[in-house]
Amino acid sequence: MIIFNKYYIIRTQFFLDMKARTLHFLLLLIIPLISFSQKANDSLEVNKVKVYQFDIKQEIGPPVWRQTKDAFNEAKDWNANIFLIHMNTYGGMVVHADSIRTAILNSRIPVYVFIDNNAASAGALISIACDSIYMRTGANIGAATVVNQTGQAMPDKYQSYMRSTMRATAESHGKDTLIQNGDTLIKWKRDPLIAEAMVDPRTYIENVIDTGKVLTFTPNEAIKNGYCEGIANSIEEVLEQVNVKEYVIKKYEPSGIEKLIDFMLNPMLQGIFIMLIVGGIYFELQSPGVGFPLIVAIIGAFLYFSPLYLDGLAANWEIILFVIGVVLLGVEIFVIPGFGVAGVSGIVLIIAGLSLSLIDNVNFEFEPRHIKSLLGAILLVTFSMLASIIISINLSKRLFAGNGFLGKLALNTEGKIEEGFIGVDMSPRALIGRQGISSTDLRPSGKVIIDDEVYDAKSEDGFINKNTEVKVVRYETGQVYVIKSENG
Repeated sequence: MIIFNKYYIIRTQFFLDMKARTLHFLLLLIIPLISFSQKANDSLEVNKVKVYQFDIKQEIGPPVWRQTKDAFNEAKDWNANIFLIHMNTYGGMVVHADSIRTAILNSRIPVYVFIDNNAASAGALISIACDSIYMRTGANIGAATVVNQTGQAMPDKYQSYMRSTMRATAESHGKDTLIQNGDTLIKWKRDPLIAEAMVDPRTYIENVIDTGKVLTFTPNEAIKNGYCEGIANSIEEVLEQVNVKEYVIKKYEPSGIEKLIDFMLNPMLQGIFIMLIVGGIYFELQSPGVGFPLIVAIIGAFLYFSPLYLDGLAANWEIILFVIGVVLLGVEIFVIPGFGVAGVSGIVLIIAGLSLSLIDNVNFEFEPRHIKSLLGAILLVTFSMLASIIISINLSKRLFAGNGFLGKLALNTEGKIEEGFIGVDMSPRALIGRQGISSTDLRPSGKVIIDDEVYDAKSEDGFINKNTEVKVVRYETGQVYVIKSENG
């Protein structure tokens, strides 16, 4: 029996060694094959042209500019050979279009644009900055006059800046000096005067545009005048026209943070964040020292301002306005009892900070195009604040009730007669004219002692120091109003 077991063990060990050797042999064969295959793929990848695709298919604004910077950085890290913009936009904000234009002009990677239907206004400026322009059949480029949100042309100082920007962009592509019949001719790759005509209806160009019209090109017109290199109906056709046959395309995808910022900029979420801010402040005032409502308010403010700040809408001074407003409101409640200048100013600054952060403005420069947006922002903020106050009042009645979630944080004890609590039977009118002593400083509210009874009091004679003789002049809502007595 012992011999059999030894034989069995030896035979098992033999087969295990054979399996191990076989596996080792196969690995020695497979690993080089995998390595060779990977190197072959890398070699093929290296031989292909790297095309980085970036889509601009929305209104030109802070998100597009932010994504443009990320796209150029990613294309540079990838060692892209071509940066291809797939465009379909009606335009947008000039300041961000100018930033994108500058990034294109400073790019070491050749930038091509494929206009898939529209490149109007700010889109035209961006397209002209690109090294090559390709248009789909039926597409158009031009109409770059600066307008407000109602479609009306802005004053000439804005048009002048846009004309200059368009001309400079066209001039950046260079010119050729030709000599014909002894005459020296300057031929621009893209005529600056044509770029200006896309902004200014007063510009006249023979056989191109008459005065009184803003220039917009069809694909054939753009090709004829040097503002388009060819007609294509797809990305593949664009690459075919630039003689790129073997290529790999990497398309820009917004990061998780970009998607989160866009999601948090939803007006409904912005309203909820405002409700968290106001509700948190309200509950903190209801139960000072708890801390949790204040934390909720701080989180709400962070969620409200952070996406607006990253998106370029909320400026530092707008956030500071909001903070100053909260501080003034706190001073009014805790330091200067009552409701006066500090409280009203605080509320106004809070609304101003929240509202101005929702619109695009620079250093208090409010143009007519901002008025409609400002009114909409104020409406959103005030509605959210009122809704938050109403909801907070209803919730406070439930949460701070005796059996509520936060009932232990509120004083709900009822003074009953059978438990030894009695009320002071004194008519309010009987207090008027009585003399007393201030037991605390009245600034202007505090405590006074009248006939050995302590009353809540408010001074109508400025600040009154402690232990000063006072006289009651009226009594309202459980509070006596006093002035300094003649003896005091």
